[in-house]
Amino acid sequence: MKVLVVGTGARENAICEALKDDCELYSYMSNKNPGIAKITSFKQGNEGEIEKVADYAVEKGIDIAVIGPEAPLGKGIVDELEKNGIKCVGPNIEAAKIETDKSFMRNLFEKYEIPGSLIYKVFDNYADIEAFLDDFDRDSVIKPVGLTGGKGVKIVGEHLKDNQEAKEYAKKVMDTKMGGFPQVIIEERLIGEEFTIQAFSDGEHLAPMPAAQDHPYAFEGGIGPITGGMGSYSDKNGLLPFLSEENYQKAVKIMEETISAIAKEAKPYKGILYGQFMLTSDGPRLIEYNARFGDPEAMNVLPLMKTPMIEVCQSIVDGTLDSVEFEPKASVCKYIVPDGYPETKYANEPIDVDEEKINSIGAKVFYAAVNQKEDGKIYTSSSRALGIVGIGDSIKESESIAEEACKYVNGNLYHRRDIGTDELIQKRIEHMKEING
Repeated sequence: MKVLVVGTGARENAICEALKDDCELYSYMSNKNPGIAKITSFKQGNEGEIEKVADYAVEKGIDIAVIGPEAPLGKGIVDELEKNGIKCVGPNIEAAKIETDKSFMRNLFEKYEIPGSLIYKVFDNYADIEAFLDDFDRDSVIKPVGLTGGKGVKIVGEHLKDNQEAKEYAKKVMDTKMGGFPQVIIEERLIGEEFTIQAFSDGEHLAPMPAAQDHPYAFEGGIGPITGGMGSYSDKNGLLPFLSEENYQKAVKIMEETISAIAKEAKPYKGILYGQFMLTSDGPRLIEYNARFGDPEAMNVLPLMKTPMIEVCQSIVDGTLDSVEFEPKASVCKYIVPDGYPETKYANEPIDVDEEKINSIGAKVFYAAVNQKEDGKIYTSSSRALGIVGIGDSIKESESIAEEACKYVNGNLYHRRDIGTDELIQKRIEHMKEING
């Protein structure tokens, strides 16, 4: 079987690794990702030029395409590929609105009375924003309606001093059409611990994966600007140290009801649904959905799959998805980024990665926004460089493996050493105890 993976980053590197032994593997990527390049037949090109991607897929006789990033999904890459007879793991343009249009997602929760939503409102004029925030007696979250790569969200009390600054930022979001829409969403700020559940979907059935916790803040201790994600961890039982089986299942139920609603409102959702939740004193609340694997969370779960990835992809396109099995292992992913990221001055610099050493201690390396040039060297961009993943019988063991492996990547680079540590996880546990009284 011929499989095409679309995308350039560490998420796509992890997808390719999960598929490489069971199919003839191709990739379409904007930069030469060294991790993907060595295990696929590849073409470099803009993933957003969906007709060109489809032409390449037809030329190579691709059977199934797996779409990694959200931007091509928002442009209708699945519709274009299916028009050319190529089956896809990824939602069509209508179903992908669950991520690309946040107002679609919130309206879906209202119309179909899906539990776990939060107080929110969509605005398209400044006067209404002023009136709303003047009367809103709690901290809020300001979000663009469209895609911003996880970097457009600002929280009152963290990034914004008060509701006056919230008004100014909301106006900026609208005036600049941040995310592609002259609109803004204002939501209540939830108090709790965030967690992620990713799930495979064939449009009717849902197969959830182990839960993970991402760390979006740039610097150790959970401070600094929000990034695309600095690392994440998962536990061997599929839960998290602060997440019970009951609350995990409640979150999965929310996702199942969402899949059902999308099928009624748009078209059946085939692909990966990523649910970002906040565990509150009232149980899990849905912050937002992504229409694809998380990055970094894909790197936590894909290496643990016992069910072959190719079988899962086939069952998604055939509509025969069943449960998916995972190894009972913990994992910790630490993202290595250019020093100063997200505002780095160290872009386009060579880095040295000793893959042999990293692999020898039981860790994995997944390349992200880097470019391997003709001289064979690997160069950074202004974004995340690579994910280092440790896998073990506990989070503690996995963290130790990942941290040791980070020593074998050299350059003007930085990573959060605290991700997956006992100290940080204990803070999460204590935080939930405090919230629950």
